[in-house]
Amino acid sequence: MTDIDKPNELWDETVISDLPGKLLLVGLTFLDIEGNPSRQEQRWGRVVRVDQRAGIELMLQGTHEGETFSLPPDTRWIKPASPGDYRLRSTGEVVTNPDYTVSFTVQEE
Repeated sequence: MTDIDKPNELWDETVISDLPGKLLLVGLTFLDIEGNPSRQEQRWGRVVRVDQRAGIELMLQGTHEGETFSLPPDTRWIKPASPGDYRLRSTGEVVTNPDYTVSFTVQEE
C-alpha cells in the first residue's frame, strides 16, 4: 500500500461529505511563545469548499462577512452543534443553530 492509498486519519470522508453549505462555528485559542493562552477568537460561516490538501474554506458571516477563512484539512475536531444560541466572546455576536463547531489551538511564534 502506498502513502496515497493509506486512509488519512485526519480526514474523515463521512464528515466531509456533509460539510458543504453547512454553518460552522470556529473557536481559536492562541498561545504565546511560552504556551500560555494569549487570546481567543471566533469566526462563523458557511463551508464553501473542502479539499484534502488545501483544507476547509468558509465564507464568513457576521462581523467578518465577505471574508474567507481556511481551516486545516483535519476533521477530528469538527462536532455536530447542539441547537441553540452561541454568543461569541470576541465580538458579542449571537450565532443561532450552527450545524457544526470546531476548536483549534494556535501556537504563536
